[in-house]
Amino acid sequence: MPAPRTYDPLPTYPPAAGEVVAGWPAAVSALPSGPFVLAVDGPAALDWAALAEGLAAAVRSAGRDVRLLDVRDHYAPAAHERIAAEPVPADDPFFTPLSRGDVADLFDAVPRAERPTGNAVTVAFGPGAALWGPDLLWYADLPKRYAEAAVAQRALPVGANLGRPGEAGDLVRLFYTDWPVLDRHRDAIAARVDRWIDVQEPARPASLEGTALRGTLARLARGPVRTRPYFNSTPWGGQWAAGELGFTPQAGNTALGYELIAPEAGVVIGEKDGPQVEIPFQLLCAGHPEDMLGEDVHRRFGTSFPIRFDYLDTMGGGNLSLHLHPRERYMREVFGWPYTQHETYYVTACDEGARVLLGLTAEADLDTMRRQVEEAIADATPMPVEEHVQSHPSTPGQLFMIPAGTPHASGAGNLVLEVSATPYLYSLRLYDWLRKDAAGASRPLPYEHGFANLDTARRGEDVTKDLVQEPRTSRAGEGWREEVIGALPEMFYAVHRHVVAPGAALPDDTSGRFHILNVAAGAGAVIEYGDGATHSLAFAETLTIPAAVGPYRVRALGDAEVRVVKALVVDA
Repeated sequence: MPAPRTYDPLPTYPPAAGEVVAGWPAAVSALPSGPFVLAVDGPAALDWAALAEGLAAAVRSAGRDVRLLDVRDHYAPAAHERIAAEPVPADDPFFTPLSRGDVADLFDAVPRAERPTGNAVTVAFGPGAALWGPDLLWYADLPKRYAEAAVAQRALPVGANLGRPGEAGDLVRLFYTDWPVLDRHRDAIAARVDRWIDVQEPARPASLEGTALRGTLARLARGPVRTRPYFNSTPWGGQWAAGELGFTPQAGNTALGYELIAPEAGVVIGEKDGPQVEIPFQLLCAGHPEDMLGEDVHRRFGTSFPIRFDYLDTMGGGNLSLHLHPRERYMREVFGWPYTQHETYYVTACDEGARVLLGLTAEADLDTMRRQVEEAIADATPMPVEEHVQSHPSTPGQLFMIPAGTPHASGAGNLVLEVSATPYLYSLRLYDWLRKDAAGASRPLPYEHGFANLDTARRGEDVTKDLVQEPRTSRAGEGWREEVIGALPEMFYAVHRHVVAPGAALPDDTSGRFHILNVAAGAGAVIEYGDGATHSLAFAETLTIPAAVGPYRVRALGDAEVRVVKALVVDA
């Protein structure tokens, strides 16, 4: 039996074939002889000028002529307007729907790059380069957390938005237009990418040949896989992840931990001590949807991975804003997501006296509540939140259910594992404790959206009965049991918990639907699957079990009971 290990901030998986190489010369060395057109596609928020210069220098050093063609120079006038979704209402200062645009919409007509002569290479580069009829296609990528960090530092560079060269980067454009458009484009061309380029080290990018990339994705889609975690800082953030997991805060705290948020998550390919490329987790779902999601879930959600796991760290921090999430119809018709943002909070750890705000009180008066929200925004008048929203004691191991439309907030002193639906861009905030950000500005409060979605039917005792559930044992065996700790008819997923005694092993089966596991208490576990394969899981780590895995076992490590939170899609 392996010994328990500590949390790994950089989980890595070897490629199925080939090797990850570093530097432009290594990538260029694999190019064929003769004249051809090489397209390098990728997101807008790259330093495309530096990329083109580094690639061209390596081609010239190999004794070949090179012509550079920046496809962004061929975008149509006001191309960015063609791909943007219109907000509802049209002057909404907070949100827009997710764009349904296409990269091809950036062009009046997509030309074909002219083929060079002799032994020369034409390099067409920039978002949409794959459309130019190339002989070879490379994809250059930079994980989205880099753009998020730039946003937090108010340093999103000029030209970071799609179709807006020369203009300062804009957060709303990035989230609601650029990423949806570019993600669909990336997923559509992934099957013909000849080399994946990771430019986290711009001067020495790591890369993996396309056939090896696809073989690796196919293998990962059939076995347990963990994405690369990271933590963002916010004004309310705490210190738990810095002290317990060893993360270095970007701006003083480890507020929001991205364990598995599919639109932004990445899987690291390579050796621990060698070059590595980070591949978007979404490519596993786009390329192998039935292996990853399962046939039923794929039919229901397409290639969207519908559940996310993240940490909310307020230990040593402050209260989250009082907020809620759009109800199903509103989310679909106003914001463009086909499913909505149900959430749950699982308390992994907490300080004495910590609380969770959840659900309306029996006496809540909505007219008074709205007036007090408006007074807080206009006059910085403190809002008596607990007159309207219930306050519940935090206890490690307690799950709080938060269906869409329910007002809620994690209070100071909590380490919450948020087990939620994947949509994550529409937090309808009502009150933020009069807090200012690092620049002295108040946080935007889209309270009109919030009141339009507030569920007033569940209040008082019904909140405790429905949303603060007691565990129910669903099955048990020698040294183990599985509990249902949260399920509601209006939510498409349920949260279970494996409780496993030292040395015992709990048998489970995906039964054609993916599972997500997180070690919430104890030293860790080993996941046993297939023909003797294993994957270790330490305390606080999150692991996806693709639908294709089928039967597996969770074996406890260490000398104490291990508790593993599990989420899965349930029948409609």
